[in-house]
Amino acid sequence: MKKSMIFILVFLLTISQWSINLSAQAAGFTDVPSRVKKEVNYLSGGGIVKGSSKTSFNPHQAITRTEAVTLIGRALQLNGTQRKTVFSDVGTGNYASGFIQSSVDKKIITNSLSGVSAGRFYPNKEVTRGEMAIMIANAFGYSYNGTTSGAAKELMDRGIANGTASGTFGGNLTIKRADFAVFLARAINPTFRTKQSVSFSKVLWTSADNLNIRTGPSTSFASQGKVAKNVKVSGAHSVGDWIYIKTGNTVGFVSASYLRSTSLGTASPEKPSPSPDSPLSGQTIILDPGHGGTDPGAIGFGLREKDVVLSTGLKINNLLKKTPFKVKMTRSSDVFVSVNARPDFAIKNKGNVFVSIHANAASASANGTETFYYAAAANPYVSDSKLLALKIQTRMTDAWNLNNRGVKSGNYGVLRENNMPAALAELGFITNKSDNDKLKSDYWQTAAAKAIYLGILDYYKAKGYEVDSLYSIAK
Repeated sequence: MKKSMIFILVFLLTISQWSINLSAQAAGFTDVPSRVKKEVNYLSGGGIVKGSSKTSFNPHQAITRTEAVTLIGRALQLNGTQRKTVFSDVGTGNYASGFIQSSVDKKIITNSLSGVSAGRFYPNKEVTRGEMAIMIANAFGYSYNGTTSGAAKELMDRGIANGTASGTFGGNLTIKRADFAVFLARAINPTFRTKQSVSFSKVLWTSADNLNIRTGPSTSFASQGKVAKNVKVSGAHSVGDWIYIKTGNTVGFVSASYLRSTSLGTASPEKPSPSPDSPLSGQTIILDPGHGGTDPGAIGFGLREKDVVLSTGLKINNLLKKTPFKVKMTRSSDVFVSVNARPDFAIKNKGNVFVSIHANAASASANGTETFYYAAAANPYVSDSKLLALKIQTRMTDAWNLNNRGVKSGNYGVLRENNMPAALAELGFITNKSDNDKLKSDYWQTAAAKAIYLGILDYYKAKGYEVDSLYSIAK
């Protein structure tokens, strides 16, 4: 009888513990305080935060620089592939090396973080509230004066962060994992903020049917509704390649690849929308050979970037002159043109497409071709810019047979300050002997020029223009 009773008791205890564990798993992390549970579980659902186990988040533990950059990198869907970084204390073996280097490239990590200017990252250093403010302000494109107090003000004005009990922001205080997660969740999704600060001021149209509106900026987040094709929606801020939109009573995130800035067949107040019946003669292509004059650009094996890109740009110009397109060059000789003057020139000349031409520089082993576009919220041409970059990159890698480094978003002034679809092509690495041999070759410069020309045609074809007869020009 005693043995039976003991067995039943053990069985009931086991069932009870099993039920408790099921509830804990359903609710998310079991060690997260209730005050931050919604935000942490939100990030967890999107695969942004992870704990030491399935149920432990360690919320009261100070967050390190490595952990903070990883969370931001996942939120923005940056390239997290482990690789070499600019920091002497972050090797390829660091699990976050990819996110750290991507954050440098995106200017999320700047000299505002102590030690960075000396070439060290201090990956295990605990993050302060001030550093948190700077990283989030940089990641989400907030305009501020470059100081900790300026970044803190941007976060407080948006209802992302509050001051401390002392009446200050507490910029020198370390921040815990739970609190960092809360601030990141608020930056991503305004529904978590302490005040209404989102403005749906952008007019956009959907370009795909049954488009999912998700709770967060990735396909890992749940869909909370769908929207049909060619529907006008209101856009707010961007998180990586996703835009926070509103349609009817539904708000959420949609991939920028499925949104455009103009309605089909309708002209925007600033620029006519590309449509099948628009004459090519009404389209102006702006070519921007980088550097020039007193600015040689990168130099490798005696070859100057400014010379390579000017030669290539002139070849593209000659091809485009054989078409109905109008073509303008920011420079057609060896003169210096400032970074700000280049987009100003494009805007003044009413450009419809902007292509900047450059050569890369890094270590001797770095090689390959890559093309950039600007993906931040301030750019209403994200989708078209990405399309243009993709078409150019595809043609370049086919023509030059170099390492395909892909299409990437980049915060370059000539892209950021423009008001048209814009791409920046990095032909190859002038500091790599093999790439350099092609960069200095007239034959390969011609091949690059034809590739970029064909990429521009591919872009216009994708936008509905009749350009088939123009491909033969590049034969």
